[in-house]
Amino acid sequence: MPSVSHVPPSSRDSVVAALRTAGCVFAEDEAELILATARTPAEAAAMVERRVAGLPLELVVGWAEFRGLRITVDPGVFVPRRRTEFLVEQALARAPGTAGVVVDLCCGSGAVGAALAAGLGRVELHAADIDPAAVRCARGNVAAAGGHVHQGDLFDALPGDLRGRVGILAANVPYVPSDEIGLLPLEARAHEPLVALDGGADGLGVLRRVAAGAPRWLAPGGCVLVETSRHQVPAALDAFERNGLTAHLAVSEELYAHVVIGVAP
Repeated sequence: MPSVSHVPPSSRDSVVAALRTAGCVFAEDEAELILATARTPAEAAAMVERRVAGLPLELVVGWAEFRGLRITVDPGVFVPRRRTEFLVEQALARAPGTAGVVVDLCCGSGAVGAALAAGLGRVELHAADIDPAAVRCARGNVAAAGGHVHQGDLFDALPGDLRGRVGILAANVPYVPSDEIGLLPLEARAHEPLVALDGGADGLGVLRRVAAGAPRWLAPGGCVLVETSRHQVPAALDAFERNGLTAHLAVSEELYAHVVIGVAP
């Protein structure tokens, strides 16, 4: 592991070299971001040290860009992925005319909810997660939209008066099969909560629970959107259809994103 204690933080080239040696593919971009974020040379040096040690860049600088928003990401919270922007795009494209209530389930940092609120304008936004660290983080990220964040297991966390009123239910559920967690990049395995990654034996345990519960919470014509992997698509579509939802698939080849969409009658 290279040491950067001797690197002048103001020297972009030196920072780039340290990051590149550590294996950072986008070393130039990361160096620019670190140097722009750091308030002092000492803080920049510390940031580079943490990145070289393997901490995800978003946790080093304390935020992630998501659909043009700066989303705060606290230690121990799932880092929003660029491919999940596709889920938001699909939700906005299919937003029912009465999409006054939006729910971000398994919200993590609250990035999806914040982006939906930014795209839709005035909505009643609720987010929920089982992880206390995620709940604390999400509260800050959805505050500007007047969002409410609840702690609990999926629908158990939501206020009862939302039943039958939700226009958009976005659920960025964990979908990595338990025995494939070890294949994930070290950054995810070492620094993100297992509950945000592990989807059970076939990766679809949480998705099936969302599919089963969603019809009771969706407004007529409301939609639920869930990200999954390519090989899980047939089983995910089946889970939605078995629960009375009209199921569709949206794919972004560019982002390698697969979003299953269920529409309530």
